[in-house]
Amino acid sequence: MTQISTDVTYDKQRKLQTDIYQPDNNNSNDILLFWHGGGWFRGDKSSFNDLCSKMADQGFIVFAPNYSLAPQHLFPIAHQDSINFVEWLLKTDFVNNKKPHITQIGASSGGTMALNIAGKYGFPTVTWSAPVSYSAWMKDHQDVTPTIDGRKELGLSDLHDINNAFYKYFTLAYAGSENEETLKKMDAKSYDYTNLYQLLMINSADELSPIPYLLDFVNYLAQNNHAVDLKIISGTKHAMSYANQYLEYSLNYLLQAIK
Repeated sequence: MTQISTDVTYDKQRKLQTDIYQPDNNNSNDILLFWHGGGWFRGDKSSFNDLCSKMADQGFIVFAPNYSLAPQHLFPIAHQDSINFVEWLLKTDFVNNKKPHITQIGASSGGTMALNIAGKYGFPTVTWSAPVSYSAWMKDHQDVTPTIDGRKELGLSDLHDINNAFYKYFTLAYAGSENEETLKKMDAKSYDYTNLYQLLMINSADELSPIPYLLDFVNYLAQNNHAVDLKIISGTKHAMSYANQYLEYSLNYLLQAIK
């Protein structure tokens, strides 16, 4: 049975906590960080017990941290929270006593933060539907009205229109405004990828995170001599909607990366 430690504080000042899932085999030398999504304005670690338990069943010590949410906490606070968490983790007995391999999975906006961590620390990383563009996306969608639920609130019926309304909503929720300088700093292209190691990005063919911006980001990494594995799956599912289907695939990728 997986041993679960809930609400372990990693940042006393901001009262941020993580859940820890430990497999039966306490000799595990593999750590997996799971960054939840939610557009930076919603989501909680407690919603992913089943998923994190499945990860632990594969031999990973899984950490599922919470981070500060918008609009009370604007960019780059959540990004800094993720860095603070890693710095906390690196000082714990989980790392100091075992010298483990550390890997990541980030879902949706959590995947965007995982990219920043991957570039800074070199952890092998899988992203599920990570949005990578904010400044260019906003320029291309100036006429979109931001809302959480475009179907109910604006009477939208087209999936692309609904997705665009939500994309603009969560972008502004975290950015705080349409200030171009802030949006560019949020862009995945703005992160430092000096230590980027192995990266797998999974996206559906037609979903909330548009493929053209993803391909532009992949091209940016390639132009800067960074390797990236890209898997495009059919359909319109976003992040957690296909998580269980591609969990084994993602974990196998990470296990191969740390062999």
